[in-house]
Order: sequence, then structure tokens, then C-alpha cells
Amino acid sequence: MMIFGERRLHAVLAEYARHYNGRRPHRGRNLQPPRPDHLVADLTKERINRRPVLGGLINEYERAA
Repeated sequence: MMIFGERRLHAVLAEYARHYNGRRPHRGRNLQPPRPDHLVADLTKERINRRPVLGGLINEYERAA
């Protein structure tokens, strides 16, 4: 990923921080995010949708409707 400009850098870092603190599972927290912004889906029992973050560099998964 190439980032041109300070404004774009701040946008990318803000999006990554939202993902890291709100959605990314942490092993030290029993695979729960530090500040969850949604319920964590049980991947063994539900249909899951994938949503790319940062142009597909990271993926987030959530329950299908």
C-alpha cells in the first residue's frame, strides 16, 4: 500500500486504529477485541459476511443478515 500525503496517512491510521481496537481479536483477551463495537459472531454456527478494510489489506467478518 502506497500512501501519498499527510491527510491520507491520517485517514489510513485512523481506520486501522478503529479496526485494531474495535474488531480485531486479541489472544490475551480470550479472542475478544479491547473495545468491541458489535457482538462477536460464533463462526461455527452462523453464516458470515466478509468486509475488506484498507482496500483489502485487512478483512473483518460479521453475521450475515
